[in-house]
Amino acid sequence: MNRLSSFARQVYDRLIRYAIKFGIVGILAYLVDVLVFNLLRIGVFGTGTWFQSPLGATVVSVTVSTVFAWVGNRYWTFREHRRKNYLLELVEYGAVAVVGLGINLACVWISHYVLGFDSLLADNISRNIIGVGLATLFRFLMYRYWVYGTHRKDGLSAIESRRAEAAAMSIFEDDASATTDASSLDEPSERRVGGP
Repeated sequence: MNRLSSFARQVYDRLIRYAIKFGIVGILAYLVDVLVFNLLRIGVFGTGTWFQSPLGATVVSVTVSTVFAWVGNRYWTFREHRRKNYLLELVEYGAVAVVGLGINLACVWISHYVLGFDSLLADNISRNIIGVGLATLFRFLMYRYWVYGTHRKDGLSAIESRRAEAAAMSIFEDDASATTDASSLDEPSERRVGGP
């Protein structure tokens, strides 16, 4: 029984906890996405523009909701894995979001232009149910295991782990060596390992 509860705890810590937080951020981002999409489609921000078309409205609404989701995921869902280099993190997050957008656009395009389901309801079903479902699964896996993966050298949890290791090793070193080791923790790993 103890093994089973230990296994359940590990699954929760490694996946379910992130999925729940990701889901909450995702629901809020989804509401932003659907609101912006429908406001653009009904012409609140102007009529006769590309942004009022199903594809244009999708591009704008997904972009706005992606920025919202990045902030939520960076500072809440994956906060212990967020990276020191936030610009690289944002670029990778954006790359995953673009593929997710491609999944959404493909669903809308097939439904609206190939199958001929061109009503607002059909656009919402193809994009907000089918497209979002497929794109969400893809994004969760990529964010969890690539963008915020534990393998990242510049992630905050990796830096804290190296600091804890240096503190433990400093017990066996003199003060000058411990200070040198601690100060090198914020340098890139290539430089610490013997780079220029």
